[in-house]
Amino acid sequence: MSDDTPLLELRGICKSFGATRALHNVDLAVRRGEVRALIGENGAGKSTLMKILSGAYQADAGTIRLNGTPRRIDSPLAGRAHGIAMIYQELTLAPHLTVEENLTLGAERTAFGFVRQERDKIRRALALLQHPDLPIAAQVRSLPIGLQQVVEVARALISNAQAIIMDEPTSSLSAADTHALFEVIRRLRDSGIAIVYISHFLEEVTEIADSFTVLRDGEAVGAGSMKATTIPEIIEMMVGRTLTEMFPRTDHQIGDLLLRVDGVDGSPVPRGASFELHQGEILGIAGLVGAGRSELLRCLFGLNRADAGRFTLADGTRVSVHGMRPRRALALRIDFLSENRKEEGLATGMSAGANTTLSSLSRFAGLRGWGLLNLRKETQAVERWIREMRIRCQGPDQPVNDLSGGNQQKIALARILEQGADVILLDEPTRGIDVGSKVEIFRLMGRLASEGRGILFVSSYLPELLGVCDTLAVMHRGELSGVKPVSEWSEQEIMRVATSGD
Repeated sequence: MSDDTPLLELRGICKSFGATRALHNVDLAVRRGEVRALIGENGAGKSTLMKILSGAYQADAGTIRLNGTPRRIDSPLAGRAHGIAMIYQELTLAPHLTVEENLTLGAERTAFGFVRQERDKIRRALALLQHPDLPIAAQVRSLPIGLQQVVEVARALISNAQAIIMDEPTSSLSAADTHALFEVIRRLRDSGIAIVYISHFLEEVTEIADSFTVLRDGEAVGAGSMKATTIPEIIEMMVGRTLTEMFPRTDHQIGDLLLRVDGVDGSPVPRGASFELHQGEILGIAGLVGAGRSELLRCLFGLNRADAGRFTLADGTRVSVHGMRPRRALALRIDFLSENRKEEGLATGMSAGANTTLSSLSRFAGLRGWGLLNLRKETQAVERWIREMRIRCQGPDQPVNDLSGGNQQKIALARILEQGADVILLDEPTRGIDVGSKVEIFRLMGRLASEGRGILFVSSYLPELLGVCDTLAVMHRGELSGVKPVSEWSEQEIMRVATSGD
C-alpha cells in the first residue's frame, strides 16, 4: 500500500428507501491522520452514508475499501472489527454503569468465565485524550457532558479504531468543552487516526478539518482542501444557490405590550428576572451555558417550577408563575419550543401529522372540540404546513423519527404555528440544523413578528442573536440584565456581561 492510498475509501455508494433515493454514486476518501468534514443540509444523506460505513445500513451499490482492500461491512460489529468507530450526536453511554464498564461494554474479554480487566489499555487511551486521572470507577451519569464525550471517544480508541466518525459531537457542548474536544481530535489526527467530522457549525469545520466533502440531495457536489475554500463557497455548494442573507430581515414594527414579567425566581435559577415583550418584537436572551436562560423560559411555560414571580398579559390579566402548567400557558396563548426536540419537542413515535396538530386537536373536532375528529380537515392543515415550510417528508403519515433534524425542527415549529400563540418562547431553535434550514427559521421568525407575535429567543450563537433580534438582554448566573436595542450591543459587550454580570 502506497502512502497515497486512502485508509478509508467509498466509491459509487447508492442507497434508496422505497421510492426515496437517499444516496446516488457518492465517493468519499480519508487518509491516515486526516480530518475530513462531511457537510450538507439536513436530509442530504450524511447520516445514511455514515451508517453504511459503520455497518448499520447496507448499500444498494458501491464498494468500501480499507487500506486499499475491498471490505464487506454488514453489521456494526463488523464495522468495529474493521477498525471503524461511530460517535453519534446523542451519546450512547449507559449512565448507570461506571466509566470502565462503559469502555469495555460489548467487548469484554474473559478467562475461565471471568471478565478480564483491561485497565492498562484504558489508561493509555485516557492518557492520549489528556485525561489520565479520569475516575474509571465513577458512574458516567456523575460526569459533566464534556467528560462523557471523552469517554465516548476513549471507547473508540480501546476498540483499536483506525477511523472515527463524529456526528455533530459539539451540539451539546459548551465553548470550553468544544475547545477541549478539538484538542483531542488533533491528538487523534497526529497519532494517524482518520476522522470523518460531521457538523452544521461551519466556523468549527474550518477550524478543525483538513479537507471537506459536501453532499446535496444524496450526491457529492464538492470536495477539496479546507484552507483553499471559503465559508460562502461551502454554503453555495450545500444549498445549490448563493445565500445573499444569513439573517434575513422581514419588516415589522414593535407595538403594544404583550407580556410583562416581574420577579421570576426559580431553583437555582432564574433570580428575579423581569422584562417586557411587545407585539412584533424579537427579544433575544444571551448568556453562558448554565446561566439560567432555558430555565427562565421553562418557568414561564410551566415545565419548571418557579418559586415566585408573575406576568401580566396585554388585557391586564395577572398570572402567577408559581404553579404554572403547560396546559394553562397554551390557554393563555403562550407556546414553547424546547431545545431538546427528541425528548420534549416531539412525540418521536408518532407521525409528522400527529405532531403538527398535537396541541390543537380540538379545532378539528365537532361539538366545539368534544366530538369526533375531522381527519380530512386535519390532514389538509398538515399538508398546508408541509408545503409552506418546505418540509421534506413522504407525507403526514411518515414517522417523525424518520425525518432529518432540520425537518423535525420544522415540524415542531409547525405545531406552534398551528396552535396560533401570541407569545412564542424559542429555546435554541437552530441547534443541530443546517444553514439553509436556519435561514428559513429566521425568515419565519420575521414573519411571525410582522403578524404582531412576540418572540422570546434564547441562543448560544451570538451572530444570530445580533442578526435576528430587535432587542437583547444577557443572563449571568440567573440574573437578567436590562433590555436594550440590539444596535447597542456588540459581541464583546455581551460576553463581558455574560461572564462578569457588570
